This record gives sequence, C-alpha cells and structure tokens, in this order.
Amino acid sequence: MNDSEPDIAIIGAGAAGIAAARQLSANNLSVVMLEALQRPGGRSWTHQSPVGPMDLGCGWLHSGGRNPWTRLAEQAGYEINRGPSAWGRQFRNLGFAKADQSEAWSAFDRWSKRLAIIPPASDRASEATEPDSPWTAYLQALSGYISGDELERISARDYAAYHEASTEDNWRLPAGYGTLIAASLPTDVQLHLNMPLQALSLDQQRVVLETQHGVLRPRAVIISVSTNVLAGETIRWPSALDPWRQAASDLPLGNNEKLFLEIIGPSPFEPETHVVGDPHDPATGSYYIRPFGRSVIECFLGGAGARNAAAEGSDAAFARAIDELTGLFGHSVRSQLRPLIASDWTRTASIGGGYSHALPGQAEARLILGQPLEDRIFFAGEATHRTDFSTAHGAFQSGVRAAQEALAALGNPAAAY
Repeated sequence: MNDSEPDIAIIGAGAAGIAAARQLSANNLSVVMLEALQRPGGRSWTHQSPVGPMDLGCGWLHSGGRNPWTRLAEQAGYEINRGPSAWGRQFRNLGFAKADQSEAWSAFDRWSKRLAIIPPASDRASEATEPDSPWTAYLQALSGYISGDELERISARDYAAYHEASTEDNWRLPAGYGTLIAASLPTDVQLHLNMPLQALSLDQQRVVLETQHGVLRPRAVIISVSTNVLAGETIRWPSALDPWRQAASDLPLGNNEKLFLEIIGPSPFEPETHVVGDPHDPATGSYYIRPFGRSVIECFLGGAGARNAAAEGSDAAFARAIDELTGLFGHSVRSQLRPLIASDWTRTASIGGGYSHALPGQAEARLILGQPLEDRIFFAGEATHRTDFSTAHGAFQSGVRAAQEALAALGNPAAAY
C-alpha cells in the first residue's frame, strides 16, 4: 500500500463508502478505501450480460424525487426511467383473481395503517395483522420483499418510520443502479479491492487496521460494513465497539436474493409486466417480466424464499422459479426459460444478507449505530439511517454524514455537498 498512515480509511466500497469518499475527496486529505470484494459497489452490483445490464442488488431509485443518486445520475448523463412500475398488478390475473388482488392489497393497507396509528405495544409487526385473515401469508411474502424477514421479527416502529418517509417515486436506470454507484467513486481515492479487514484496534494516536497485505494506521476510520459483518466474527473488533456490535445485532440483515431467467424465442411474456408466483405462499417469488423490454425475467426472493435459495443453492431456486412461472403461464414456457445468473448475498462473507431491519423493540439501535467512537471511528451504511434504511440513498446520506463528522473531528470544515 502506498500510504500506510492516511488521514482517513474507509472500510467498505459500497454506496455509503463511496458517498463518504466523495465528501472527503475535496478536502485535501489522504483517503484509503479497503474493499473485501473484487469490485466496488457492495450490495449494488450490475452484471453485464448479453441480454443487458442486470442489477443483482439494489435496482430501483426509491423515493426518486429526493434520492441523491438521481441527481448524480442526471449530472453524469445516465438515462432515468421515470415510468410507473408493474408492481401490484398481476398480469392477466393469472393465479390471482382481480377480486382477490383487491382484498389482498386492502389487507396490506389496513395493516400498514394500524402500524402507523395504533402500533402494537410489543412493537411486533405481526400483531397488527387481522386474526384468521386469508391474506396473512401474502403479508408475510411482502414482508420478505420489503424487510427480508417475517413479520414476527420486524419492529412496527421501524417499519412505520420508513413507510412514512418514502414516496411513490420508484425509478430505474437502464444502465444499472450498480453501474452508477461504482462509477461515482472519486478517482483520487486510493482503492484496494480484494482486501478484507482482518482486525481493528486503537492506540493512543491512531486506529490500527490489519490486512493480509500489511497494517494501516489512519487518523480516523469510517466503517461502512454491513450489520451482519459488524456483529459477526470475520473481523476482530476491540471491546470498545461492543455497544455498536450489539446495536448491529439488533439490526440484522434480512434475506433477499435475485434470480434472472433468460427468455428464449417467442413466448407469452409481455414487456413491463409482473406476477406473484403464489399469493398464498410466504416463500413465493415476485417476477418482473421483461424490464425495459429485455428478454429476461427478474425474480425477487425475500424472507423464507431467499433463505431456501441460500440453503438449497441456485439450481434449486431456478427450478422453483420455473415451476411457479410454468404453473401460471402453462407447460410450454418451461422450454423458453433458461437460468442466467443469481445473487448469493446471504453466503457472501463480506456482506451476509440483504438489508437491515430492526427487531421488535430495537428501532433506537439505529441511533446507537450511527454514533462515533472517540472522534476516531465513524459509522455509515443504510442501517444507520433512521428512515431511509434498506436503500442505497439512505446509505449515501449516511456516508455524507459520517464524512462530515470525520472532517470536523480532524479539524477540517465539512464542505457542503
């Protein structure tokens, strides 16, 4: 490494780390970034395929009108698709009658309102469901997509905070969200890929970072690893970070995975349509068909469905997805679907899952996780944001905030971004 005593080291080159690097790069400080993966972007990753770019991680500019990545995309000349999504509409009502769709969405709407207006005393989101409702399994499927876990493990307060802050602007980047995020890393930041942090400790003056290629001793560190990594054992952390590690364990990553199926030849799959595999199965897939007119189907798995994919492997996950689509569109489509690529976030050691949710009673852990330690260690990442957690724009905002805190601690004015 060229600089073993930089001013600031950033651990993790995901959306939060990149946002922090952008904030720091204009302040005449030496900045080193360590990334365990062989690419920047973290949980944002656009796979370039012959069929077109495919986002295996975040793929939508949620709350697009106020999303800072929207502005960066505009400045960089990326095309933004601001059209409506096909979510919430079952193509030709296949396997999900129109009246049933209306009832299911009404059940979800009532549940969401109860969380906001009369949240359960236990803070357990499952206790806001209606007893004996025929749509509880559907709500569990939605909870898997939204939070990556079952309603029994979701904080009602945490969910309501996100729901209140979010908007209906869900936009897309044909070039890929991961493409934008990775391309936004400043060129003057010293990036080291495939270099996982092994241990962090503190001496009297500096933070000591141990890697397989040597030791760095920065003046300050911004940690933007996932909550599962912070709470886990892959990195040796000092006991001083125990409160932060406990907060991280109270904000676990849910399970979310994506599969892409290539469509071969003529088929009944129409562009920009959507189906849910089985609205009565909590582990069912959500299928976005031919996004941007491309010959692919994007399958999104959450909660139980994603855990099954991680436990059984991608071959079994592809087979289950094809079975669900065949059940809706007919046996003839089986020969028209070919597995293309699948994510494996759960078993990626430097990540460990999808995105964070607060366990019941633990929404305040986000405040704890975002606090600095001794004005030397600062924390960023979607899990540190009170309302925009689980998103790339929440990660961005947290990276800017952590960088400003680090600049102030080092005696540099935090430049307006």
